[in-house]
Order: sequence, then C-alpha cells, then structure tokens
Amino acid sequence: MTDAAFSRTVLQGATIVTCDAASRILRGDVLIEKGRITGIGKVKRPSGARVVDVSGRIVLPGLVMAHVHLCQALMRGMADDLPLLEWLKRRIWPLEAAHDDRSLCASAELGLSELILAGTTAILDLGTVHGQDVVFDACVRSGMRVVGGNTLMDSGAGVPKRLRQTTKAALSECARVQSAWGSHASGRISYAYIPRFILSCTEKLVRESIDRAAASGARFHTHAAEHAGERDAVRKILGADDVDVLRRWGMRGKFASIAHGVQLTTAQMRRLAADSVAVVHCPSANLKLGSGIAKVQAMRSLGIVVGLGPDGAPCNNNLDPWVELRHAALLSSAVSGPGALPADQVLRMATIDGARLLGLERDIGSIELGKRADLIAVRTDGVHVAPAYDPVGTLVYATQARDVEHVYVDGRPLVRNGELLTLDAEAIVAAAQRQGKRLMSRAKL
Repeated sequence: MTDAAFSRTVLQGATIVTCDAASRILRGDVLIEKGRITGIGKVKRPSGARVVDVSGRIVLPGLVMAHVHLCQALMRGMADDLPLLEWLKRRIWPLEAAHDDRSLCASAELGLSELILAGTTAILDLGTVHGQDVVFDACVRSGMRVVGGNTLMDSGAGVPKRLRQTTKAALSECARVQSAWGSHASGRISYAYIPRFILSCTEKLVRESIDRAAASGARFHTHAAEHAGERDAVRKILGADDVDVLRRWGMRGKFASIAHGVQLTTAQMRRLAADSVAVVHCPSANLKLGSGIAKVQAMRSLGIVVGLGPDGAPCNNNLDPWVELRHAALLSSAVSGPGALPADQVLRMATIDGARLLGLERDIGSIELGKRADLIAVRTDGVHVAPAYDPVGTLVYATQARDVEHVYVDGRPLVRNGELLTLDAEAIVAAAQRQGKRLMSRAKL
C-alpha cells in the first residue's frame, strides 16, 4: 500500500527525547494521526495503523537548521580558504550571478537531499537574488518545511550587475514571491524578507523589509556581526557597527533574527535581548571563515533565542546538523568551560529554540500532543555510538548523519530505513556534477 493509505502510524518501542518544557525522556511509542502527534508513551494501536519498530532507536523532533543557503550547495569546494569579504567578492557573488534555473534546481535539490537524509525537517533558507520560484518548487517536492525568500541587494562595492537590483525592483520581487508561495497549499512554506547584509543594502531597503515583514507576518533575517573585516568595513562607511545601525533602522521584534553574531559586544547582546531579536549560531562556517567563536552561553543567559545553522556548503563544507550540534557544544566548553552549555541545551537550539526562531514553536520543535509530526528516528547501534548510555549526550556528541533511519514531516515519511523517498538522490548527485562544472564555467572561475 502507498504511504497515503496510512493516515495513522505508530513509532513503537522508542527512547523518546521530547525537547518539551521539562526536557522529558520517555520510553514507549509515538502515535501519528493525520499528520499530528496524538499519543506519546503507552498508546493504543489504532486499527489499520502502520507500525514502525523503532526499538533501540531514539525518536526526537526533526532538527531545525535556521540559516541555510540552498543556492550555494552546488558551490561546495569552490571557495575554500578565504576570509569573508574576499570569499564573497571573488567567489560566491560571481557564482550566484552565474546561476540559471537548471543549476539552481540542482543546487537546491542537492542541499535538500543532504539535509533531509541527516534528519533536518525545517530550515530558514536564504535564496539568491533571482530564481526563488525554482528553489521553493524543489522544497515542496522534497517535503521539507521551509521559511525562506529571495536575497535582497541594492547597493555595495563588488556586487555583480546581475545581483544588484534597484530598491523598487527588489521589493516588488519580494511581494510577488511572497504572494505566490507564502500561502502554498502544502502548508510548509513561509516567507522571509532577507536583506543580505548591511554592506549590500540601502537604508530604504532594510527599513521597508522590516516594515513589510512585520505587517504581513513574515520573518526578517540578515547577516550581522559576522567577521572582524566586515565589522571594520561597516564602521568605516556608516560610523557604527551593523547591529547598531540595523536597530536604528527598525530591527526589533520576535519576527527578526540575525545570523552569526560573532562580533557582538555585551551591550549589543543586551539590546538584542531587549528587542527580542534572535541569533543563529553557525559554528562550522565561523571556524572556516576565521570569523571567531560566538559567545552563545552569554547570549542565552541574557534571554536571546539562539538557533543553529550550517550556513552554506562553500563555507562549511557540508550541511550536516550533527556536526553543528557537536561543534556548538565543544566550542562553548572551550569558551565558557565544560558544562556551561550542557548537551540538552545545545539540542534545544536545534529543535524547540530553532522552531521558536522560525515562529513555528506551536507546531514543531518538540514531541507534544497536537503538534505536527515532524520527527526523526536515530539508530544507536553503531560502533561510533554504542553504548548509548545517555540519549541526549549520544545525540549531541556521538551521532552522525548516517545514523538517521527515518524522517517524517507532517507524518509523511521522507526517509525510510536510510533511503530518501521524495527525491532521487543518485540522479541529483549526477546533475550536481554536470551543473557544477557549467556554473564554474559561466562564472569564469
């Protein structure tokens, strides 16, 4: 029978890491009915339900990666060993400007496949300037839950002509894409206004983006306080740090978030907390680009919601959420001491706190009755994992992408027994090889 025939599924015999308010860990089953969680623990099996044996597995909320560039997945290995601004001007912007619909589709499908197979069920995706319809189409076909939008650039030194729009054209494209996809029938697409960063955007564009996001219930997201070189460039042009300028231009409210925050001062963290602006921690990308180590524990202690993200493939070079969990935990111990940011808090950054950052905490991010069944089951019998003494510690410090066995979004299986069901992974890799070469040729790299 097809998956559509099973409106009810029982994940049977699991260790359940709920990530709820009490961080409960249970033993038992999870009942899924019509895409939602309707039973946890000891449940009565409904007649005709699909029963999936997950004994010896950990069932937890699907992971939320709150800063991803699907348009850059095809650029893996094309921009290594460069600092941020040089990395952008010499490699990333020319490559993004060289995208056509075929390469953009190949890139989106490649990134989505990697993320889903690793247990990611929701992302905040930053598109490039053009072609967001292609990206959202791939997202819908994959089954992923996505908050995202086209990236906005109407200013800045070194920005290629094809990526630089007028302010009016940029905002007009936002309105079109939001209208076309923001209320998609799948229910899994939400729109975000995404000025790239303050060095490539005018004040008018940023202010309008904030106002339109607030008025329409969309999210607002941008890069800020990422790299010392970026900070110095912003100070030279605007006379202040980017987060302070963004605040002056109106960035505040729970719908707003910034990526990185490595260069934030304590005073700036306090202002972000007071303004309810969230931060996405991207530990691997920060390390590779030499940006530094974000003070995550300090942010969290001030009440800032902190999520996790892999950033883009050319500054990582993978989109593996388990690597980000491990790096976040280890770097926090290095900065603040062992246990300053315990494993259960790191896991929350990639589950319920990530959901909160996306404005989806009522529906996803924890295993609770009535929430949407965005769930994953993880094996614990690998030689690199056993013995799985502490479920949460096992997830944060030992689990790898290859351990993910089942992935569900809205109760629909996207991965079963480690096999991707919604996209053809083998064909996607072949397309990526072809389109990657063509992309580099068009970019003249």
